[in-house]
Amino acid sequence: MTWNATLELDYTRRADKTVAHFRHSGPLRILQSLYPEGDEICHNVIVHPPGGLVGGDTLDLKFSAGAGAHGLVTTPGATRFYRSSGAFALQRTHLSLAAGARLEWLPLETICYNGCLAENRLTMTLAPGAELIGWDITAFGLPAAHQPFELGSFCQHIEVPGVWLERARVAAGDTLLLNSPLGFAGHRCLASLFFVAGSKIDRNRKQEALDVARQVIEVHPLSATAGATSPDGKIVVVRVLAPMVEPAMALLRQVWQAWRGHFWQKAASTPRIWSM
Repeated sequence: MTWNATLELDYTRRADKTVAHFRHSGPLRILQSLYPEGDEICHNVIVHPPGGLVGGDTLDLKFSAGAGAHGLVTTPGATRFYRSSGAFALQRTHLSLAAGARLEWLPLETICYNGCLAENRLTMTLAPGAELIGWDITAFGLPAAHQPFELGSFCQHIEVPGVWLERARVAAGDTLLLNSPLGFAGHRCLASLFFVAGSKIDRNRKQEALDVARQVIEVHPLSATAGATSPDGKIVVVRVLAPMVEPAMALLRQVWQAWRGHFWQKAASTPRIWSM
């Protein structure tokens, strides 16, 4: 049996409060809206009761933020792509921000289990004046449990249409990609943190964001396999390779916290679900 599900969430600004409305079909839900930082920022958690995707499953997620709204979205645990008998599993996420909106897209990691056939697509469209901080963290296999990624394939697609496109297909049998010093160099976690703006980022503001990220990276144990760059005038990116999820996640959280203060003058408010 396959699971197909859709989830749509819309953030709107009402007076001084961001309010979330959602619609769903199939096994996708949003937990109660939380306001740990006050009414301005609405925190939400996506729940997928089946716990993972198998061949033939499709999840469609659409999130929008209206003018002046600020939402933060995360998950209670990893997204899991399990072994497939032949069909592909697909997760499609589209984030759409109106002028002046802010969104933080912070799902926990995606795990590619041995034998999975999967694609994870993230598309972001931002109107002028909108800003987004998000991340994508992907693990291949379960190294700590001695369960390597030896069969299957995974396609990752991250896009800001007309501005930025990153697309990679990782086949478990491609040892040159997975083990070469010019590829993953034996690491099994690939992670990216990105700040995306609907308008060109001021040059000084962008350089300061790069400097802030590099200061965090410089003193982190993953400094040799992490870096910060700006592939376009509307984007700043931190990329990390790590042997497993935990150190990569720790680094990205530190940069996210620093960027929150730099770009938005907001102190970091760690979602409570992460500590449960």
